[in-house]
Parts: sequence; C-alpha cells; structure tokens
Amino acid sequence: MVATVLPSRPLLCAAGLALVSILAVACGERNTERRTDFAVEGIDVSRYQAEVDWAAVADAGIAFAYVKATEGAEHADARFCDNWQAAAEADLVRGAYHFYRADVDAVAQADNFYAYAEPTVGDLPPVLDVETLDGATRAQLITGIRTWLYLAEVRTGVKPILYTNLAFYYRHLAGHFDDYPLWIARYGTREPSVAAGAQLAFWQYGDRGRIDGIDGAVDLNVFFGTAAEFEALRICEPEVLTQRLW
Repeated sequence: MVATVLPSRPLLCAAGLALVSILAVACGERNTERRTDFAVEGIDVSRYQAEVDWAAVADAGIAFAYVKATEGAEHADARFCDNWQAAAEADLVRGAYHFYRADVDAVAQADNFYAYAEPTVGDLPPVLDVETLDGATRAQLITGIRTWLYLAEVRTGVKPILYTNLAFYYRHLAGHFDDYPLWIARYGTREPSVAAGAQLAFWQYGDRGRIDGIDGAVDLNVFFGTAAEFEALRICEPEVLTQRLW
C-alpha cells in the first residue's frame, strides 16, 4: 500500500522516452490486468491517488474501497475525510486502514487511528497495514501488532484484518495471527498461500491498476469468498440481550 514519489527530472527526448517505455515493460511496470474470476473486487487508496471520482469508481464495478486513515502515532492521511465520506455516498463498501510503525507505541497508534476513523455498521473491519520493522525486534513487532489488533477489536466488536506482503508475512508473521483475517499482497497471477490454519480474506494482486474515476495507478484487490460471505464480513449491529422480568 506504500506509494513512492519520484523526484522530478528534465524532459527526455523522444528516443529516451521510447527507451524508458521498453525498460518499464521489461521490468514489469506495465498496467495490472484486472481479474474477472472473483465475485468481489476492490481498491485501496491514499492521498497519492489525489481526488477520486467515487461515482465513476462504483460504476466501473468496484465493490469496496479501503482508505488510508493514519500512520504511526501522529500522522493522518490528507485525503482520508474526503475519501471516507465520498466512498459511502457512492454506495461503495468502505473500510479504513492504519499504516503501522513498529518502533512507535501501539496504544498511541490505535488512539491516532480512532481519532480519525470510526468504522460503523455496514463498514468493513479496520485494517492494520504492516510492512516494515523500523528497527524493532521481531518480539516487539509481534507484541505491538497484537496490542493494536486487540484494541481495534474491543472498539468495533469485530476482528480487524492484518495486511502485509507475502515475503514479510513468512519472514515475520506466519503462525502468530491465525485468529485474524489476512490480506496478502502478492503481485502477479499466482494466488498467495498462507500458513495452515490462517484465514486469507483479501488478495492485493497488483499496484498498477487503471480504474475509471482515478487518474493514475491504484492497487487492485479481490475478496476470497462469495458475495454473501463478503456481506457477512461487514460490521453489523451488536446483539442486544434481553431478559424477561416476569
């Protein structure tokens, strides 16, 4: 989910541009081909996508959108509030995610997330995006992640989702979070596989998708399951227990 902003460079001549295009294709920089073999498709966005025409995104057949809310203990995404409201107005199923910093107090990061994001009935569970160690030990990483996930579950009443890429998952996380749904980034056509007993909910299969309503590239995702199972993942009204007094 992390976007990289490249420094500006002088304009290249026509021959130079052609060479860049050839190299880009050779290095796998071509646009991500959208999959059609999953029932539920989605995207995730941050300020790097700039202003999004959410009505056009919905018309393009995108069912859900995860929106970056916060990062670390103090940062909030500049476009979160606009994206959060506009996605709902376009009738997309929305969710919010937090980019985790392993060297920052997990409680402070949870507080930062809920200072901006308030997932409610009909929204998708919150997501914790974990991609870097930031100098933390593996034990610190695991403990901090579990703290954030626990606080999110207490707050929303649903299991939050853990996002990471496949390499990071197997290097640091496999076997530790089987009680939480996973969202795995693995670019290409091969589906990710996770440790036995783990729950694979989403697959991010590319980061150079082209969708109506968005200028430039966007991450493309699919849900592992049926449309009915996707609906069941959304936050629902808490059960109210009643007791007869007679």
